[in-house]
Amino acid sequence: MFSKKQLFTRGIFDISPHMLSVVPFGIICGAIGVELGFDPYLVYAMSFVIFGGASQIVFLQLLSGGASSIIAVMSVGIINSRHLLYGAVLSEYLEKLTFIKKLLISYVVVDQSFAESNKFFKKNKGQENLHYHLIGSGCTLWVCWQISTLSGIILGSFVPEELGLKFAIPLTFIAIVVQDLKKIDHVIVMITCGLSSLLFFDAPFKSYIIISPVIALFVAALLLRLKKWL
Repeated sequence: MFSKKQLFTRGIFDISPHMLSVVPFGIICGAIGVELGFDPYLVYAMSFVIFGGASQIVFLQLLSGGASSIIAVMSVGIINSRHLLYGAVLSEYLEKLTFIKKLLISYVVVDQSFAESNKFFKKNKGQENLHYHLIGSGCTLWVCWQISTLSGIILGSFVPEELGLKFAIPLTFIAIVVQDLKKIDHVIVMITCGLSSLLFFDAPFKSYIIISPVIALFVAALLLRLKKWL
């Protein structure tokens, strides 16, 4: 059996390899915010409140591109909807905690901390105080993200405008998307989302940003049904 301190330390250890991708992503996120013309304090405040790289970049890009605040917030909500699944999966390991503790811990649950802690939870189901592993992994990521984002904000302030960093936005998301191009159904969903974006590009309030992923999700649901029937 692990002690609380050992669980916390193990969480830090397990999440450490992810820093190789989190640090550069955080730097890019901070630098892009400054490049798009936002106040550095606002960029850092978003990093503190949202604590999600893809969500932050999408939010900043939408606002800078003229999208309404409602569309920007809804887009972030859709991107982060996967956390509902994370919460459902982790609930069985955190059921003994008070609502306040669950609420606080949920703040540091992101993709990487969920993946590592959930893997550890499955291997140690009989262990008490498993949430300390999640706190260790999540808090480590949070501190690392704040430092890297702040570094990006500082560095971005010194990058000449003619060099520009806006190209980093599509490159960042291409790198994320390419990882999922391993199965034909994933490719179909991505193509659907892209074509829907083009089809509804002239929709008012830039609502194509909401419409296209909803259509893609519908297609994904149909593909899952077809898989079960076949």
